[in-house]
Amino acid sequence: MNNMFKKMVLVAMAAALVFTAFPVTSAFAEGNPTSTPTPKGELTNEKLEMVWARQLKIYERVGNAFNDTDAKIAKIQKLIDNAALNGRDVTVVQAALDAFKVALKNTKPIYESMKGIVNSHQGFDSNGKVTDAEKAKSTVKEMGAKLKEVKSSMDGTGKALRDALKAFHEAKK
Repeated sequence: MNNMFKKMVLVAMAAALVFTAFPVTSAFAEGNPTSTPTPKGELTNEKLEMVWARQLKIYERVGNAFNDTDAKIAKIQKLIDNAALNGRDVTVVQAALDAFKVALKNTKPIYESMKGIVNSHQGFDSNGKVTDAEKAKSTVKEMGAKLKEVKSSMDGTGKALRDALKAFHEAKK
């Protein structure tokens, strides 16, 4: 019993020694001490560049989603028509598709108007680097407003259509 107690104390002491070797708190680098901190909420050139790059990626994704929508809609409509011929209830899916088509029709002009912002990229050079901070801020704000307008114009109809199609397929099983 005495031998067992000694071994447990030895293991506990070894574990305590191992854990004391690791710091309890994290260390953070202070950064460049000569730089002045930017006030909270102010956009630096680096932040503007990051925001612009993110906005361009979103613009590209939206454009890819708009590509060939007529073929995608026709494919879904064919699925709905075939299911209706087989006696299935397609009212929910048809309503979701109709809402999506209307939203798409209303949103395309908004998306098209974004091309001017992207092509002029005022305040940014062709590589996305800030050349004029004030113009860049204005461009980022304008692009952000257009992206929000696209989102609100679609009003979740794409997700509603996906959900309706998913439920339609699951009901078939």
